Amino acid sequence: MKAKVTFKKILQDDQQLGSDEQWMVSRIFFDLEIDGRKIPGLFVDIKQTVGSPFETAPLEVGSPHGYGGPWNHAEFRKEAEAIYRRSFGPEGAIQPGGLRMMSNIFFLNKTVEFEVSGSMDGW
Repeated sequence: MKAKVTFKKILQDDQQLGSDEQWMVSRIFFDLEIDGRKIPGLFVDIKQTVGSPFETAPLEVGSPHGYGGPWNHAEFRKEAEAIYRRSFGPEGAIQPGGLRMMSNIFFLNKTVEFEVSGSMDGW
C-alpha cells in the first residue's frame, strides 16, 4: 500500500509548540492520501537543538497527530527532514546566522509517495 503525503506548510521555531532556550520546535502540516482515503490537516513536530546547523543537526521527527493507521515512519521522517532542511539554511528562506528568528510560516506544496505496511481495518 502506498501513502501519498502533500506537505502544506511549516511553522518554524514557535514558543507555543514548546520552543525554549534549548530546543527549537517546529510543526510541519500535511495532507495524507492512503488506501483511497484522504485525510487532511495532519501534522508532526520537529525538534532541533538551538544554535545547531539546519543542514546537519540531528532532528527529532514525531508521529503524525490525527492519524493512527498504517505508516512507514522511517520513509516519512526522511522526506520530512529533507523538506525541513531545504526550507532553512543555505538553500532555504532563512539563512544561518547569529539571529534567531521565531514563528515563521513557510507555505509548501510538495508531494511524496512511499510504501506503508499494515491494515486500514479498525482505523
